[in-house]
Amino acid sequence: MNLVTATSEAIARGAEIIRSGGLVAFPTETVYGLGADAFNALAVARIFEVKDRPQFDPLIVHVAEKKMVDALCTAVSDRAQTLIDRFWPGPLTLVLPKRDVVPDIVTAGLPTVAVRMPAHPVALMLIEQSRTPIAAPSANPFGYLSPTSAEHVAEYLGDKVDLILDGGPCPIGVESTVLDVTQPEATVLRPGGLPVEEIERAIGEVRMVTGDVDEPQSPGQLPHHYAPRTPIHILTANEWPVETGKKIGLLAFRRPDRTGPFTLVEVLSEKGDLREAAARFFSCLHRLDKAGLDLIVAEPVPEVGLGRAIMNRLSKAAGRHARPEGRR
Repeated sequence: MNLVTATSEAIARGAEIIRSGGLVAFPTETVYGLGADAFNALAVARIFEVKDRPQFDPLIVHVAEKKMVDALCTAVSDRAQTLIDRFWPGPLTLVLPKRDVVPDIVTAGLPTVAVRMPAHPVALMLIEQSRTPIAAPSANPFGYLSPTSAEHVAEYLGDKVDLILDGGPCPIGVESTVLDVTQPEATVLRPGGLPVEEIERAIGEVRMVTGDVDEPQSPGQLPHHYAPRTPIHILTANEWPVETGKKIGLLAFRRPDRTGPFTLVEVLSEKGDLREAAARFFSCLHRLDKAGLDLIVAEPVPEVGLGRAIMNRLSKAAGRHARPEGRR
């Protein structure tokens, strides 16, 4: 097995693999990423192959220092710099104007590139020792549940990855917030691990992209994403399952105060804490997905703070199984 504890020796080995054009899965504070040298188009193409990811879906490029941003982007506006100073390293991805040296396969041919600095020591050490920015989507097959542990990566991708660095569970547990700052009005392309409210406290009101996007400008914008293999249904306010003879699992926000016909119940946060709920979200769904259920039902969470990111992923997960047969 190519899964190893993220010791300094293992990270150095991972950096050598990145420099040689290989793929390394590594932890960040959000989810595990599947990384390649962002300037090596052939290496990046292998990410798409391993994930079975459509090439019109752009990647996020991870950096460890400011000079890497300058190597990727033609300009960093005062507004972007304010956000970098306030929130990096952290779960905020900024969409910035790209340099021609960035391969089109990384940006899906767009004139912009999505960049972030992860707040995880293993990720930062790997990028620093690789001496190059690392392009990295989540380390899972395209469209399925994001991995928040090295074991999730191994289950999904196994030996398709040259090395999996085990840095423990991801503390935030949902992907980064993606913000386009190339236009006069800053726009949230994907809600995520940094609440929109904190961004607005730093730079003022931002616009939210709503509805389905067929030509994404950011990862996570396609209408069907983040899904378990088991069908998932989001409960409405007064809806509660009854016995049907099917094996049903419940993804509850808090501990439910009533019983139901559930084979398995996973609770995001006993005390209703959205930060804890986000950190547990994908792990709970992974366990439900492996339980041999016919259906997962999920309670909605308040759409404030990190709850916005949780509901974004729940809606996309439920949408995947609402598509016509034969479409992917």
